[in-house]
Amino acid sequence: MKTVSIVIPIFNEDPIIDILVAALEERLLSKLTAYNPEVIFVDDGSSDNSFELLSRAVQDDPRFKLVRFSRNFGHQLAITAGMDLASGDAIIVMDADLQDPPEVILEFLEKWEEGYHVVYGVRRRRAGESTFKLVTAKWFYRILSALTNIDIPVDTGDFRLIDRQVRDAYGQIREHNPYVRGLISWLGFRQTGVPYDRAARAAGITKYPLLRMIKFALDAITSFSVIPLRLCTVTGFAMLIVCLAGIGYFLYAKLVAQSIVPGMTATVIILLFFAGVQLTAMGIIGEYIARIFFESKGRPRYIVQDKVNFEAETDTTR
Repeated sequence: MKTVSIVIPIFNEDPIIDILVAALEERLLSKLTAYNPEVIFVDDGSSDNSFELLSRAVQDDPRFKLVRFSRNFGHQLAITAGMDLASGDAIIVMDADLQDPPEVILEFLEKWEEGYHVVYGVRRRRAGESTFKLVTAKWFYRILSALTNIDIPVDTGDFRLIDRQVRDAYGQIREHNPYVRGLISWLGFRQTGVPYDRAARAAGITKYPLLRMIKFALDAITSFSVIPLRLCTVTGFAMLIVCLAGIGYFLYAKLVAQSIVPGMTATVIILLFFAGVQLTAMGIIGEYIARIFFESKGRPRYIVQDKVNFEAETDTTR
């Protein structure tokens, strides 16, 4: 019998734990009679009672497994850890908030049985989200697609199925700031999408406020594109041409036309503009240098503090 692993990252989700476990049992696991399922919860250093609630929920059911990080390492590394520890022939990633309906996983499995290595959910509608979130998400995916030469499907998230062969290939990637959905696309293999309607959160609040969304976007862009660096170069050349033209104009006015060029305001504006361009370019370059800095240290990407319902001992640092 084929084994299916369901990986669910958890971070401060105690209002939804009981709802989540009940939904998995009633809406998904009871329908996976043709498979041997396991559910791996990865507690990403929660500061609430998520780990304690999950421990009670999984202690009497060997289908449920639980991992706790020693601290918060981030959503993408929680997904990575779950995939590293999964034993399934297929691994499904979903969030804990039940915005991605568990029933859609059955459609993922049908596509997998047809021979697809990756099956991702494509969001048709997104309930319970603000207009700002919808608009920024829509444009982010399209801008990212334009900036990279990787075919990253738009309107998708981490809700997807990957074959074990894809998981093994992903395991060779050791990035400290992984953009999982982008890396899965980068790996290749045979991929397809399943459209679905995304529900509102069943409970709790979003774990992606504005600042975290910005960091996530920066990680995604810098992981797959050097176009921002090239834009710095192009902008630098453009500003150089403008500067040379300005120098030529002022020299002509002073030496040939014998006139004084007024414009203190213009001078200040020009100086501030160029200072802004330079600082922006330095910031973009700094983002790439920071990633080189962290990758070069060779530290573990995450550290596992506790494991529940895992039979064999596995490496707790990756």
